[in-house]
Amino acid sequence: MTERVSSSNKGERAADSAKPVGPLYVQVSNTLKDEIVNGVHPVGSTLPTEDALCERFSVSRYTVREALRLLRDGGLVASRQGAGTVVIPPSSSSSDIHQVMSINDLVDFATGTRFVIESTKMISIDARLASRTNLPVDSHWLEVRGYRQSEAMDTPVCWTEYYINRAYAAVGRLLQRHTGPIFPLIEDLFGVNVAEVHQQISATLLEPELARALDVEANSAALEVRRIYKAAGAEIAQVTINTHPASRFQHSMTMRRVRV
Repeated sequence: MTERVSSSNKGERAADSAKPVGPLYVQVSNTLKDEIVNGVHPVGSTLPTEDALCERFSVSRYTVREALRLLRDGGLVASRQGAGTVVIPPSSSSSDIHQVMSINDLVDFATGTRFVIESTKMISIDARLASRTNLPVDSHWLEVRGYRQSEAMDTPVCWTEYYINRAYAAVGRLLQRHTGPIFPLIEDLFGVNVAEVHQQISATLLEPELARALDVEANSAALEVRRIYKAAGAEIAQVTINTHPASRFQHSMTMRRVRV
């Protein structure tokens, strides 16, 4: 019997609502990951049993176990004896890095703006760029640079730089016609799972050329938001740097007490 991924819940963003990509266990894992970041399975909750998942997706127990392994590797869930598979919070850190509690928040931000591309090219990371991106010197990445525009504003929201793993550089051919965020496109095209995003917000000053483009004074204050997107296995899939004029940036987060 041929396995297929399906969902009985029409309101959920399940694998049957889009073209299946990758092995079955990857499809199941991506569907469950999407539900976790959308709050269908909140932190502290227990995922359905293996039997229930087998029935829901019409797949074998082996496929379900491999899908759950990907979620564990990505730090989204933990398997506990007698308690099933539990959705867990991101690991804590003693640094000043802000934890991204929902990857879906990044999707919401990007879909609310339009990315106007200025340049797309393969580059070699030099020492200066390595310090900004945390990428290895002399490694090769697809660089995409441009502005994010909002329909509600005449001036750009921010200056954006993407650095995409050369293994996924083929995504560059689709960007002129693509309006949403880039990392879900990488997931769909290559069957990878972006499991976590490290975000760091730093203060900076705008150089004259960039200040003019953003319609603010030269050397005025700005906030640089760096996000490192990691796939399961800790491989870096993408690094994004957004430079926002300080007067146009607001960062909000909600924290909840979780009992585990």
